[in-house]
Amino acid sequence: MDLDGIGVTTLDGRSTTFGEWAGKTRLVVNVASRCGLAPQYEQLEELQKRYGDRGFTVLGFPSNQFLQEYLHAEKIAQYCSARWGVTFPMMAKVRVNGRGQHPLYRELTRVADASGKAGRIQWNFEKFLVMPSGDVHRFRPHTLPDDPAIVGLIEEALAGAEAPAPARPGSDRTELGSGD
Repeated sequence: MDLDGIGVTTLDGRSTTFGEWAGKTRLVVNVASRCGLAPQYEQLEELQKRYGDRGFTVLGFPSNQFLQEYLHAEKIAQYCSARWGVTFPMMAKVRVNGRGQHPLYRELTRVADASGKAGRIQWNFEKFLVMPSGDVHRFRPHTLPDDPAIVGLIEEALAGAEAPAPARPGSDRTELGSGD
């Protein structure tokens, strides 16, 4: 599944591709400001702060498909910033199901969750963890962002990305100071 060439638009209107974050472990989440699951923003931001400088990012994709998102990008941005202190990238509103479904979600919804079920997004805050290898793991809305299954996969991916380089010959020697 090649996702990196798929076009996306940031919440401030800048056109780019999903590949802007290639090589990172990416947690893609369809978000909605007025959803009862909106407190998950706090955990999403905690993940961003904890792992963001190590090759991880949350990518928020607002959707009003369940009639729980603000109509205007400015209001979404203001809400996310003021209420939750969101620093992770936010995209323009998208359709996650049906006619007009965003191409990224057309691909992601082909991925099955842990119970083997693929298909439509069930609700706001469905999560797709896209690994640097291209593997995708799907988590349903009520799986919290800090669930051990998600965190474990993030840490595993980041540990692989941070594997130490082979030591140079002689680099394991300790220099002795004068007088030793």
